[in-house]
Amino acid sequence: MRFETRHSFGPALQVERHRLDNGLGVILLRDPSAPVVAYQTWFRVGSRHEAPGKTGIAHLFEHLMFNQTATLPAGEFDRQMELAGAETNAATWVDWTYYRNSLPAAKLELAVRLEADRMSNLTLTDAQVDSEREVVANERRLTVDDDVEGFLFEELYQLAFARHPYHHPTIGWMDDIQGITTADARAFYRAFYAPNRATVIVVGDIDPAATLALIERHYGPIPPADVREPTAEPEPAQAGERRARHAKPVTAERAVLAYKSPAQGHPDWLALLAAAEVLTGGQSSRLWRDLVVDREIATSVSAALTPFRDPGLCQLYVTLKRDRSSDAAEEAIDRAVAALAAAPPDAVELAKAKNRLETSFWSELDGVDGKAESLGHYETTLGDHRLLFDAARQLGELGAEDVRRAAETYLRRDARTVIVVEPSDESPEEDDDEGDDA
Repeated sequence: MRFETRHSFGPALQVERHRLDNGLGVILLRDPSAPVVAYQTWFRVGSRHEAPGKTGIAHLFEHLMFNQTATLPAGEFDRQMELAGAETNAATWVDWTYYRNSLPAAKLELAVRLEADRMSNLTLTDAQVDSEREVVANERRLTVDDDVEGFLFEELYQLAFARHPYHHPTIGWMDDIQGITTADARAFYRAFYAPNRATVIVVGDIDPAATLALIERHYGPIPPADVREPTAEPEPAQAGERRARHAKPVTAERAVLAYKSPAQGHPDWLALLAAAEVLTGGQSSRLWRDLVVDREIATSVSAALTPFRDPGLCQLYVTLKRDRSSDAAEEAIDRAVAALAAAPPDAVELAKAKNRLETSFWSELDGVDGKAESLGHYETTLGDHRLLFDAARQLGELGAEDVRRAAETYLRRDARTVIVVEPSDESPEEDDDEGDDA
């Protein structure tokens, strides 16, 4: 075992990073503000690591990991954690999968023991894989096949990415989900659920030295995996706008305009995030005032920038009012983007955008769970949790010209993908999106 780094949220909150001999990363943060602990395990595996024809297996494993182990029957993990007053959950995305536990500090040993057990002793049977596979298939039907927004964003990524595995959805294609075998699951477990592919994050009312010793006792004997990291095929530069329209049972058009964006670790990522904030952040933003307030052609407009390891998308999403065309919204977006690319935001706009982003940044670090999740994301996605602290500094240093340059560099039509959903003949009489959702 070796000690690697110490960083700080402040004088009283010192972050330690260690690494066990088997490769397990350990990040510890003592926060004695309440007698609780966030215990999270982040694995460097997501949908980007899946082989063609086996999409959805990373997400399926999120379900399988709550089944039986060689030492515990099915359901015992949840039963013991619930008896201890803990809350448990898990999530999978393109670059990672993580398992979270929020529990009383006095029950820390239970979380360490149970998480180490399922990292090394998971039992995978045909019955378990068949059952969870059907659960995931039903989840896909609910959240994609029968959901307009789920369908829209799946189509967006399928069209925007030609080679990179961001092309396929984290939940997987239905045929692939239904074709996953027990042998596939066992091979995936051996390859990715190993200490040298994981980081344990512990934040809360802990004794760091005692916690590290506890983790080493339970995880230390687990052998590392000897599997190479899959290499994602780089996405070629996009040369020309890509478009698609789909008819769905809605009463008003919806559109997403997505521009190729840098990876989260790129120096321009925060500047582009601020550009998106100037355009759509709050009801005084440029596009909200134009589309929603002044011309009343949309009920909402928003933006999202993907926090991915590799280059992703900056998405502008607009919901039109009934009988209004997305063409008018696109024209307004093009004008607003061109104006921002030509001239930097004024001091008031920049200050508002930075204030909103800083509020969101620090709010995500509220409580032990938020701190653990942010540390885990930066450590797993970007390779170093210390970049979290750099982001706060970089956001404060962001200037108006940085925002303008980001808009000019990335918000280009020739690197844009547009998906429009329009009303079909089966449109419902009422649309829940008619109201203002500020």
